[in-house]
Amino acid sequence: MNKNRKSWKIRKISAAALVALLGGIFSASGYYSAKLPEKFVTETGCSLEIAGYPEITCGNVIKSENSVPSQSHAVLSLFGAIPVKSVEITEKNSPVLAVGGNQFGIKLLMDGVMVTDLAEITDKNGDLKSPAKDAGIEKGDIIILADGNSLLSNAGLHDTVNKSGGQEVRLKISRDGREFTTTLKPVLSAENNSWECGMWVRDSIAGIGTMTFINPETGQFAGLGHPICDSDTGEIVPIQSGEAVPIRITGVKKGVSGSAGELRGQFSGGSYGSLDINSDSGVFGTLDKKSCEKLCENAEIFRLGHRQEIKEGEAYIYTCVSGQTEKYSAEIESVDYSGSEPSKNMVIKITDKRLIDQTGGIVQGMSGSPIIQNDMIVGAVTHVFVSAPTRGYGIFAENMVKYLDG
Repeated sequence: MNKNRKSWKIRKISAAALVALLGGIFSASGYYSAKLPEKFVTETGCSLEIAGYPEITCGNVIKSENSVPSQSHAVLSLFGAIPVKSVEITEKNSPVLAVGGNQFGIKLLMDGVMVTDLAEITDKNGDLKSPAKDAGIEKGDIIILADGNSLLSNAGLHDTVNKSGGQEVRLKISRDGREFTTTLKPVLSAENNSWECGMWVRDSIAGIGTMTFINPETGQFAGLGHPICDSDTGEIVPIQSGEAVPIRITGVKKGVSGSAGELRGQFSGGSYGSLDINSDSGVFGTLDKKSCEKLCENAEIFRLGHRQEIKEGEAYIYTCVSGQTEKYSAEIESVDYSGSEPSKNMVIKITDKRLIDQTGGIVQGMSGSPIIQNDMIVGAVTHVFVSAPTRGYGIFAENMVKYLDG
């Protein structure tokens, strides 16, 4: 009888252990599945290996026929035994790029005018009116057309409204990627004796950023690593035209916990070339031939590193804080292979005492500073942690280079 009870207890413990083991396996599989993306890009002819997860292997590879570039489907497994995720793999020749690190000035003319705030107007009866609000216009809207005419400046909207004589003005507006039309009825201002629409608008923006890399063959370049957004609305600024220009760094406000630092500079005249794209992954443009040759002349050349080639550990960045681009030591503390945030794919820490002494760590104006690991351009600095200025976020370089491909 005691023998049977003992045997029953052993079986019960074994069953519980098996359940716990299976639960742990499925839990681990779910963990890795959430951490990994559904699509990868690899160097042509190279198998998929994830530097930060050597325990994950790639198997059951099925190549798609006649696909250009070469594509395949595969299964990622834990220790080659426990399926984790089905993924799509695209093979490409990784571009060879000239490293950036130099600051540049940004001049953008918006595609339309952006509404930065609404206002009230006192009419001749002493009543407060808000024509823009009555027309359904909101802060952050982009006004593209006024009475069928493209808006290239604030003055264009002002002239159309002022010449309306109080008649309705038909406006085409873009909001959150959706376009619609509305009518605005101007009010005659008692204060200015002019027809007004009751909103503040902006048609251009300027700033400082850092170039990340240049394609020496085409002159295309990438910078910043995050979008340029309007300071009042937080919305991404749509580009009608843009220009990258040389700047001269005039000083540094050192970052401390609770207060972000910044690079200070002045536009120094001349032009590097055009700025054509403002996106979640940065700004992109094309250098003129002379500027391309000058910026690439002494620049180091690196292959693009894909997300799965990045791992926690030593790295370095290129940036310019005193007139000359230099290399500074850093550490990649964590990598989010899933890429769930467009420009926050890894956490990086500045470890170089020289840079910390000069700037306190990462400061505004350093966004776009290229991150190098294992002789590859793997990313760019994008954000600073205000509470800990030696640390911040970085973006995958492969998220940026796709804009040069396209």
